[in-house]
Amino acid sequence: MANQGENNIKLGVFTLAGLLVLIFSFYMIGKNHNLFGGGFEIKVRFSNLNGLIAGNNVLYSGIQAGTVKDMQLINDTSIEVILLIDPKVGSFIHKDAIATVGTEGLMGNKVINIQPGTGKSLAISKGDYLQTRKAVSTDAMLQTLDKTNNNIALISEELKGTVQRINESKILELLNDKELSPVLRSSLKNIHEATANARDMAVNLDIIVKGIRKGRGAAGLLLTDTAFAGNLNNTMQKVSSVSDQANLATIRLNTLIEAVSQDLSSKDGSLYVLLRDSAVAGQLKQTMKNIQDGTAGFNQNMEALKHNFLLRGYFKSLEKKKKEGQ
Repeated sequence: MANQGENNIKLGVFTLAGLLVLIFSFYMIGKNHNLFGGGFEIKVRFSNLNGLIAGNNVLYSGIQAGTVKDMQLINDTSIEVILLIDPKVGSFIHKDAIATVGTEGLMGNKVINIQPGTGKSLAISKGDYLQTRKAVSTDAMLQTLDKTNNNIALISEELKGTVQRINESKILELLNDKELSPVLRSSLKNIHEATANARDMAVNLDIIVKGIRKGRGAAGLLLTDTAFAGNLNNTMQKVSSVSDQANLATIRLNTLIEAVSQDLSSKDGSLYVLLRDSAVAGQLKQTMKNIQDGTAGFNQNMEALKHNFLLRGYFKSLEKKKKEGQ
């Protein structure tokens, strides 16, 4: 009986020890500890762990790389976290890798994500410090989302009021007016054609300006040909001189006309006597008639002299000289 009780006690102790070992194994497996292999420690420092605790996972590019072993508060702005890294994965992590505090899923446990660097530096070794980057916390995201929701609500209210004002305005009636649609379409077509014409005009004007700059056409000669410009300047000077002379002649003619007018208006003037005095006019007519009669008599006398035997030879010699001259 004594041996039976002793065996039961040994069996109970063995069973309890095995159970404790099994529980410890499950715990270590749950914390991703390697029970049969070693690891090495590296360190990172954060200003805020956002709920990270010892035993949380360490991921490298989404692959399980180790666990969080311990954490120590260095000062009021820095917390040092010790990471236990699996050597099989650690050989691929370089010293320029960046560690951040993240979350498994949206509301899962906290993890440390290690993002690869450039790959040009050496692999990490025991005791190295990784660079860190501040991660956006869930609280900050929720606060931003809350602000965004409030802004969307305000925009929605403003948009609702705008739609109501549009529904109550005359613009909607104009848009729904079937008779106005062809008019608007025709107006838009005219605007399009006018825009096209303006564009063509601008292109043609640009061509003309380029031609003028290259000396093409009369305008180009005016702007680029210095000799032509000089001749044009001389011509303009001559035109100006002729204009001055014409002005002077006009002034003199005006003076003469004024004098003639004064002479005509004065009864003592010679023009007044010639043009308006009937007696003088009769005398002038008689004088002209006497002159004509005297001229006719003189012509008759000359013809008579030509036929006179004393002067006939003289006149014949004159006619002979005229013929020889011709």
